[in-house]
Amino acid sequence: MGTVVSLVVAHHRVPADHGAGVEEALTTAAGELHDADAVFSTYRPGSDVSRLRRGEISLEACSPRVAEVLAACASAEALTGGAFSASWDGAVDPTGLVKGWAAQRASTALHDAGFPDHAVGAGGDVVCAGLSVSGRCWQIGVADPHRPGSLVAVVEVGDGAVATSGTTERGGHVLDPRTGAPARGLASATVIGPDLAVADALATAAVAEGRADVPWMGTLRGYEVLTVDAAGHRWGTRGLARHLAARAPG
Repeated sequence: MGTVVSLVVAHHRVPADHGAGVEEALTTAAGELHDADAVFSTYRPGSDVSRLRRGEISLEACSPRVAEVLAACASAEALTGGAFSASWDGAVDPTGLVKGWAAQRASTALHDAGFPDHAVGAGGDVVCAGLSVSGRCWQIGVADPHRPGSLVAVVEVGDGAVATSGTTERGGHVLDPRTGAPARGLASATVIGPDLAVADALATAAVAEGRADVPWMGTLRGYEVLTVDAAGHRWGTRGLARHLAARAPG
């Protein structure tokens, strides 16, 4: 889906005789990602989503996973008042959610294979489980959209996810689905919560909103938001502080 994915397995709580199974578990997890790419990638002409967009097949003829992801997209659209949408221009495009969904499935595969301590990173979005290789909670750096190579914060996560959307890697690629115009106002939005698919969609929606004082951002159950606006000002939801392990200088 046009991004790089990393998978990390820590050694905690892994039986000694499971060493040989790590590679197999990683291969299975990577298979989940490749399967998602084959079904959902808008870069692949033969993917289910690409064929659905061209009207060559119906939703019923697609993999059942397409209906599952589109239902999750519809929930995110309702939650954000349309700031997130998988079909704003009439063409199906679940890109803003499916990357997180696929990484979450890869995480589940690693857990089911007997490796509860791991992290899956997908283009800057990360789902974490258990403990890191240091034996502590995972620490995820949040890139500063105005200063390449710097961080605006470091968030600490045990079992959970961190998703960031904004201009740091791909410039102003987020569109406001309600207008079709490039999103303005926020340089980045980071969402922390239990599920990466949901966090991914909410981060995209936050950037599309273009401002931090939107009611739905303050009413999310289990999710916290950190935004950086075009001027570099930062804003966070009330419960964000408990996730902050450190802040970058400045």
